Amino acid sequence: MRHSLFIRLLSGAAIVAGVALAGLPAARAEEPAAAAETETFDPAVVDSFSGAFLAARTADVDKDYKTAIELYRIALQFDPTNTEVKERLMITLLLNGDFDEGVKLAEALKDDPAVERITTVVRGMDAIRKREYRTAEKILVYSGPNDLDRMMNGLLLAWAKFGDGKAKQALSGISELDGPDWFSIFKNYNAGAIAAAAGDKDTARKRLNDAILDRNGGSAAPDTFMRAVMALARLEAREGNKQKALDAISVGENLINSYAPLKALRDSIEKGEKQEQQVRTATQGAAAVLFSIGGALNREGAEDIVSLYLQISRALDPDSADTLVMLGGLAETQEKPEQAIEFYRQVPENSPMRRISELQLGLQLADLGKVDEAKKHLKALIDEDPKDMRSYLAYGSVLSDAKEYKEMGEVYDRAVDAMGNVPNRSQWTIYFQRGIAYERQKKWDLAEPNFRKALELNPEQPQVLNYLGYSWVDMNTNLEEGLDMIRRAVSAKPDDGYIVDSLGWAYFRLGQYDDAVTELERAAELRAGDPTINDHLGDAYWRVGRKLEATFQWNRALGLKPEDAEIPKIKAKIESGLPDESNKPPAAAQAIEQKEPVKAPAPGEPDKKS
Repeated sequence: MRHSLFIRLLSGAAIVAGVALAGLPAARAEEPAAAAETETFDPAVVDSFSGAFLAARTADVDKDYKTAIELYRIALQFDPTNTEVKERLMITLLLNGDFDEGVKLAEALKDDPAVERITTVVRGMDAIRKREYRTAEKILVYSGPNDLDRMMNGLLLAWAKFGDGKAKQALSGISELDGPDWFSIFKNYNAGAIAAAAGDKDTARKRLNDAILDRNGGSAAPDTFMRAVMALARLEAREGNKQKALDAISVGENLINSYAPLKALRDSIEKGEKQEQQVRTATQGAAAVLFSIGGALNREGAEDIVSLYLQISRALDPDSADTLVMLGGLAETQEKPEQAIEFYRQVPENSPMRRISELQLGLQLADLGKVDEAKKHLKALIDEDPKDMRSYLAYGSVLSDAKEYKEMGEVYDRAVDAMGNVPNRSQWTIYFQRGIAYERQKKWDLAEPNFRKALELNPEQPQVLNYLGYSWVDMNTNLEEGLDMIRRAVSAKPDDGYIVDSLGWAYFRLGQYDDAVTELERAAELRAGDPTINDHLGDAYWRVGRKLEATFQWNRALGLKPEDAEIPKIKAKIESGLPDESNKPPAAAQAIEQKEPVKAPAPGEPDKKS
């Protein structure tokens, strides 16, 4: 699966290490079922509480929320008062986007301490959505010890006060909200948005400026930072301060280059078009709070709580394009391409995020095995805007996975023609991918200049350094320069198992077997379960005389489903080991076989073997 092939434009790092995510009761299953099993399961055959509950938990763990909901409801038919089932049913309904049904259970469970933190937010958001602001104020008062909950409830409370016509009280409440340093960007953005919506331009300008000057906060919560940038730019443009508006946009571009909504806003301001704030109502503001927090928490291991916040946010602001795109990205991460496609298709057609959603949709079609449909979809996007390099990267990725390297090369030829004579630094990816396409066609005379051009544009790019350096070492040419390139790549990304594997395999090719073992053992730790790395480590062990361990690694590689072409080679090594180097010519003694260098992923795509 491709988990957001390009830049995760809308995802942020954790707010701060150690922040408690939420009181989310976990779904547990002794044996998580495979997706295919869950999809073919027939809830109608369940005839007991235990059967329904166990099957529901299994579906829940597999993120098959529709099936889980049906099964939890069946379990409640057998035991209508079971609190644990009600808790999981409520959470699963919310994760599935069934907010209205989730609210009903939140009301019923409002006194349940196990889910009180969730029911408080859900009930408060529902009250804001219904414009019952004073009810929301009563619900959202928080006196607990958790910093994240205190900030979230405090910001939601401020938006409820704003909705009730008490903008000054709302701003005072935010100012009085004490907490760790990472509170600042959230407080400043929300205060600025409330002031702008209330017509208090001076306060809005000050708080939004404070938000975009918060570099640490911007790095930890880029989604909130970019919303602050755009809010300030719109405010200045509306006041006739065009240059100040463009200056604000430049600050955002320094943090995240090529951010589609920011580029669209710059174009709109330069044309003199009238600007409207993204957040103008209490409902939109409350939705923005949960979107911002969800984005800041969006990292591996936090998918459930992020999905929960985003789905609640979407209930209040269903047309928010950035929320829909982030939900699509989460579905990709969870290997649910059908769900991802559903989210991407809901992005409004007039949104600057629409093209990003269309590109990701095409990639998900390919992941579903609908390669021809994906190619048609992505080719249409190229034809629609030949200057958009992201379209070529997406189409090229599909062709690469399909091993259609000739067409892949032709696509990147067209991309180079479209970009003109003066490529910018960010376009190193086009040359890099074109180099891969030619290298896979065994046209090294055409591949090498593209790798060099990519390094000319981005001299220390680790994936290019790795690929070119590895290729040279593998071909027994430019050995010193190639090894130096790989070492630089490892220095830049010391925790990248694939790049460390390249260094270890380069040492192996050069006959430096002890060094090869050291690096390949480290690569195997970083990327446990990769068949190629385990195969390489087995070869290195054999050469240093650790033959039992070599055989173990080869057997492990074979069990990890390597490429079909590698299977007979690995089996031969398990049977007979490696050939004696003393019987080889000197040049051949540096290598056992020609292997392709590691394919570096496109920008934003997780590292994976080709």
